[in-house]
Amino acid sequence: MEPTTVKRVLEAALLATREPLTLNELKRMFDAELANDVLRKLLDELRNEYAERPVELLQLASGWRFRTRPEYADYLQRLNPEKPPKYSRAVLETLAIIAYRQPVTRGDIEEIRGVVVNTQVIRTLEERGWIDVVGHRDTPGRPALFATTKHFLDDLGLRSLSELPPLEQLAETLELNHAN
Repeated sequence: MEPTTVKRVLEAALLATREPLTLNELKRMFDAELANDVLRKLLDELRNEYAERPVELLQLASGWRFRTRPEYADYLQRLNPEKPPKYSRAVLETLAIIAYRQPVTRGDIEEIRGVVVNTQVIRTLEERGWIDVVGHRDTPGRPALFATTKHFLDDLGLRSLSELPPLEQLAETLELNHAN
């Protein structure tokens, strides 16, 4: 199959799906075996073709997907006005602790925050799909260890935790927002 045809099939599949697609899922569309490096090269070419378009091709933690560029969000919001969920400071602090210190137990979070973690805070993050139990600490009581999920990375547009901003930068941003 011609590389141009493969690229168009990839483009059609990525535009038609709501969820990111992995390389293995993309490879299943073709009869002939495609090497991962060839597939990545074609996806990179496709990403470059969209460089000046209002949509962009992203590689996220759970695969590849198209999304509209952030600078068009205000216009698109007018078509389908939605209020994004507001999260309490406790939820955001807990999420930040888990993201930057994972895996952590509820006790670890309480020690860092200096207050008891409300069960609803953990439930909110689990229901959103941003955290999950990844094991249990080998100590008395075997407390659950929490870590972020691929869904968390996808929602933030990240491929890995290494792309999170430095903790110092995050703290400065929170202080600036708190001051306003």
